[in-house]
Amino acid sequence: MTDDSAGLRVIQALQGRLSNLDISINETGLAGLNLLDYLVGYDKAIIVDAIQTPQGKPGSIYRLTPEEFDTSCHTTSTHDIGVIVAIELGNKLGLDMPRQILIVAIEAGDVSTLSEICTHEVEKAIPQVVDMIIAEVSVV
Repeated sequence: MTDDSAGLRVIQALQGRLSNLDISINETGLAGLNLLDYLVGYDKAIIVDAIQTPQGKPGSIYRLTPEEFDTSCHTTSTHDIGVIVAIELGNKLGLDMPRQILIVAIEAGDVSTLSEICTHEVEKAIPQVVDMIIAEVSVV
């Protein structure tokens, strides 16, 4: 759905650019508890996704940690569990969760139009996020 594909587009752009490093690049549309399968067993994880904030400007890039999110939101279905609640649950269950989790998000403008193309603002942000992640994982 237009800008909602920003995270997947970043991951696709990273494919092959980080082959000289001992890292895994996983592309998924899964959320909730299913996301734990992609996090358990790693020292560090970077999650890339689109985000919509109340006052956000499309194409803005955010570098966040799970601690910066409000986890007081409750749900009645495991299908509605978001990434932050899944991380919190993994930690509470004693799973081998990453010691460091970074969330890189691009502010989405349009997430309701069916399109394979992101809006201009989000499209411009994608290579910036790719460079940001390459710099992040290249630090020794």
